[in-house]
Amino acid sequence: MHDLDSGNEVAGSLSQSAVYPRPAYAWYVVVVLTLGYVVSFLDRQIFALLVEPIRADLRLTDTQVSLIGGLAFAIFYTLLGIPIGRMADRGSRRAIIAWGITIWCCMTAACGLARNYWQLFLARVGVGIGEATLNPSALSLISDYFPRERRGRAISFYNMGVSIGVGIANIVGAWAISFAAASPALVLPVVGELRPWQMVFLFVGLPGLAVAALMATVREPARKDKIRMARGSGQVSEDISIPETLRFIADRWKTYATHFLGMSVVTIIGYAYFFWIPTMFVRTWAWTIPQAGYAYGLVTLVFGPLGVNLGGWIADWLYNRGYKDGLMRTCLWSATLVLVPASVVAPLLPVPNLVIALLVPVTIGGAMVTATGSAALMMITPNQLRGQITAVYYFVINALGLTLGPTAVALVTDYGFGSPGALRYSLAIVSAAASVMALGLLAANLRLYRAGVVEAESWSGRPGEIAQASHARAGIIRGPS
Repeated sequence: MHDLDSGNEVAGSLSQSAVYPRPAYAWYVVVVLTLGYVVSFLDRQIFALLVEPIRADLRLTDTQVSLIGGLAFAIFYTLLGIPIGRMADRGSRRAIIAWGITIWCCMTAACGLARNYWQLFLARVGVGIGEATLNPSALSLISDYFPRERRGRAISFYNMGVSIGVGIANIVGAWAISFAAASPALVLPVVGELRPWQMVFLFVGLPGLAVAALMATVREPARKDKIRMARGSGQVSEDISIPETLRFIADRWKTYATHFLGMSVVTIIGYAYFFWIPTMFVRTWAWTIPQAGYAYGLVTLVFGPLGVNLGGWIADWLYNRGYKDGLMRTCLWSATLVLVPASVVAPLLPVPNLVIALLVPVTIGGAMVTATGSAALMMITPNQLRGQITAVYYFVINALGLTLGPTAVALVTDYGFGSPGALRYSLAIVSAAASVMALGLLAANLRLYRAGVVEAESWSGRPGEIAQASHARAGIIRGPS
């Protein structure tokens, strides 16, 4: 071991991996965190169902609406994730999540009080600030509740929050729009009369505060899978400084870069679909917003959870049979065989019922990719860096996916075709272009990821890996990249 002050090495820790909380309580925590993720995506996704009335009332273009739905949310959701991730690696993760849920629920309700473009833009910024707290803290918590051989299923279950949140956003949003449109006008002091779309934001925003209260029942588990840093004085420390964190990532940049960029391009497809599919049905086949919301919501609500749990089960099955890259192998093949072909073809089908049918494999494949991609990071990252690495991961995939997904489709529609009715062709073009890049990057990641898992297992001194530990120790800083 060398002095880290000279930019050198780390010792692998035979960490406290033997003791995990009781499985029943561990799964209770996963359920609570999943509820938080459901509320997160409900509050985030409800905007997509309200694109047409917001666009009409505020007299906006597709591009302007996409900037509120994508860029406004992503600005601080991405930027604040990294410092919040470092807080999660050092402090109370449950407190960070509880405060975050409170902030984003209140700011979702604030969207319902907006009277113009910039007020709505800033309220969406606030939603992003609150939601930046969740994933770095939640994935770190789950990783300390479950051993490696069961971690994939637990994190995949948590990722059901995406599908359930999107599904509920569409179904509840469709109901809320119908209810609000049929109800007497709501007039508030100072704010004045609220439009039906504004009332929907109030309906879905405030009830989520109950989930923030549930976080009081979640206990902080002991942190496991740590690495220890060798200092020049011969001392060993579990504290990792920011320069050491950056060096750890830099020495594995190929592994993290191919993973982050591959998943970010997949996310472009996902957010393009989440944002524009309801509007596509309205414009192409003259469906009402409630019709589109119920149909897409039901598909997402049923088949999204099926996809994430199927992906987690397959990945754990592969890992327990010796495939170290089980998570990323499942991720790659789910994208190749299910998500990509279906997402390119679905918008081009001539009949809406056929589109709904093909949204089933789009939803299953996207859910499998999302669940296994995020879970994979927890297998190659030491405990002290999980919040930060997760934050960087979501920074990259959202800076590209959340911003480019909705906006790329809007730009092709506004400036390529020049017609709102061409939305479905824009969606197919963006999905096809993103698919080529995503598959190339994920395929390049597979070998690198496999080497990263072998290295990470040596930190905990797993049976069968001890023989490699002496070599892996020299790679904690200079590991496989």
